[in-house]
Amino acid sequence: MPPPADIVKVAIEWPGAFPKLMEIDQKKPLSAIIKEVCEGWNLPNPETFALQNADSTSFYITEKNRNNIKNGSILRLTTSAAQMAQQLHERIQSSSMDMKLDALKDLANSSRDITFAQEFINLDGISLLTQMVESGTERYQKLQKIMKPCFGDLLSFTLTAFVELMDHGIVSWDTFSVAFIKKIASYVCKSAMDTAVLQRSLAILESMVLNSQDLYQKVAHEITIGQLIPHLQGTDQDIQTYTIAVINALFLKAPEDKRQEMAHILAQKQLRSIILSNVIRSNKPINDEMAHQLYVLQVLTFNLLEDRMMTKMDPQDQAQRDIIFELRRIAFDVECESNNSGSIEKRKSMYTRDYKKLGFINHVNPAVDFTQIPPGMLALDNMLYFARHHQDAYIRIVLENSSREDKHECPFGRSSIELTKMLCEILKVGELPSENCHDFHPMFFTHDRSFEEFFCHCIQLLNKTWKEMRATSEDFNKVMQVVKEQITRALTIKPNSLDQFKSRLQNLSYTEILKLRQSERMNQEDFQSRPILELREKIQPEIMELIKQQRLNRLCEGTCFRKISSRRRQDKFWYCRLSPNHKVLHYGDLEESPQGEVPHDSLQDKLPVADIKAVVTGKDCPHMKEKGALKQNKEVLELAFSVLYESDEYLNFIAPDKHEYCVWTDGLNALLGKEMTSEFTRSDMDTLLNMEMKLRLLDLENIQIPEVPPPIPKEPSNYDFVYDCN
Repeated sequence: MPPPADIVKVAIEWPGAFPKLMEIDQKKPLSAIIKEVCEGWNLPNPETFALQNADSTSFYITEKNRNNIKNGSILRLTTSAAQMAQQLHERIQSSSMDMKLDALKDLANSSRDITFAQEFINLDGISLLTQMVESGTERYQKLQKIMKPCFGDLLSFTLTAFVELMDHGIVSWDTFSVAFIKKIASYVCKSAMDTAVLQRSLAILESMVLNSQDLYQKVAHEITIGQLIPHLQGTDQDIQTYTIAVINALFLKAPEDKRQEMAHILAQKQLRSIILSNVIRSNKPINDEMAHQLYVLQVLTFNLLEDRMMTKMDPQDQAQRDIIFELRRIAFDVECESNNSGSIEKRKSMYTRDYKKLGFINHVNPAVDFTQIPPGMLALDNMLYFARHHQDAYIRIVLENSSREDKHECPFGRSSIELTKMLCEILKVGELPSENCHDFHPMFFTHDRSFEEFFCHCIQLLNKTWKEMRATSEDFNKVMQVVKEQITRALTIKPNSLDQFKSRLQNLSYTEILKLRQSERMNQEDFQSRPILELREKIQPEIMELIKQQRLNRLCEGTCFRKISSRRRQDKFWYCRLSPNHKVLHYGDLEESPQGEVPHDSLQDKLPVADIKAVVTGKDCPHMKEKGALKQNKEVLELAFSVLYESDEYLNFIAPDKHEYCVWTDGLNALLGKEMTSEFTRSDMDTLLNMEMKLRLLDLENIQIPEVPPPIPKEPSNYDFVYDCN
């Protein structure tokens, strides 16, 4: 007979004693269980004790999380969170440097537990730490010359404890003084500072900027880009990552009117070239967090184009009209004619002719072409840049097309406007950076005017593709579709430079695109006949079963999930995998991201599949309904799912990417006997089904498949041809 569901068998440790094996009744109050354990070891005052997980996390067991205790768990009897908080609160104020150092080290470790953190914060512990940073460190600095390692460790553990406590979101960031901000900023500005102190200080500044507009103003006043740049020129990638994160935070929170000014400062300080030489082209591989920060910087840089992209041209603005005159002058090598009244009609006719050659839709007043937003004035900026910095290519394109027949000319003006709009869509100009994206492109860090150079390569590609397609004005949209495919395919290989990008575009000719399209898709017209459709329906269940098995196999391999906080902390992970018999989910916390699979026996917690009631996604998840930054993040919302079990218990997930999200939601639904509905299932179904169809129809190549079955022939007049075997 199986044991009751409310009874769990655990081992409980106590220093200096043999572990005690006992059964815990989950219906009993936790205080009664602790009292029973204390009585077994003759320990007085059970109210001063608590239970902890005996793993590396050492998190306290509370009434809220006690249901996570599973059969076979190892627990530890220890000092209660309130008692521990009180002791550490007193010890960190000790006059003994050694005692203070040990206390701060213990505090830094204990502060990861929200139960302890709440108790320590209730003792006004955050204020104590900030006071130690503001004034106490001056006293330590006197010892710095003779006890430099000790000073670095004291400050490092103090700041680590502060970061861990603030990471729980219990205390508002708006409560900190200017003196504290100045002190943290001073650690960042010092040339020779302990690495751990510098890293924590950068993390604190980033969180301040991101969590409070008022603190942004104060931090921006205390620290300059020039003071951050030297940290990028070192070799420590963690320091470089935190430095770029602070720059991104300042960029993101800056008022719109200050962002262009900040971008100008970044250009003056040569931030791009420093990142290129010290980060992107360094010998060390770029980790995920650095890739994310580079992606954020890339997005924020391109978002500076949004203002021009959404600005309409004023047809009456002479300064803006002069840009169009400049395009005409460079293309046709003409100077502005004198304003004599006798030549007005002649000049109008000449302008109209030239504007037509330049490919504008409105030949009389091309300024009207730039009233469409997007791309607005950004298109005109790109055209002028191309004309001035790639003059030979610009003149060649304009003259080539002006010498063609009207129907075969590639309109430079119209093409530039539509191409600029397309590039803004591809690079998502104007959209906020995604929380989980790492999609940065090294080539955009190789030039100060990377977007304009990107446009210059693409407009030449468009003209080349137009000629290869022998397009006419009616084919304009088709050409733009092909060009978009060429650009997106070239970007997928992440070229290291604009020259590599250009070389890739040269290889992706129109003929090559046709070959790729043909190899990637079936000719739909040949597969719409009734017999083919019936065959597809027949083999579809087999394919679905194959997909189901693949999903379950992936769940058995397991996935490492990240615990996301408002500061994107990278040091908290947990792993989940399905048992080989598909009956139990094993999961548990990890110290760092694993290399390969994590064994079942190292995962402390278990969830029987039979106990799972439902799988919910997105905003229906419990952790997406909680107050906090995650709720507002669309990207995180799309990757969130929860497993509901028992009455009100749940296991919350945030997938590392869309693929893992689909794999896990499909696999969990398959375990529950429900339909797999993710977009990856549909994609896999199409791919595998089409492949199977091709294999089965190999022998029918070049044979016309009839729409209806052939007619049954009439019965013969006699059956004399039948041979009687008897």
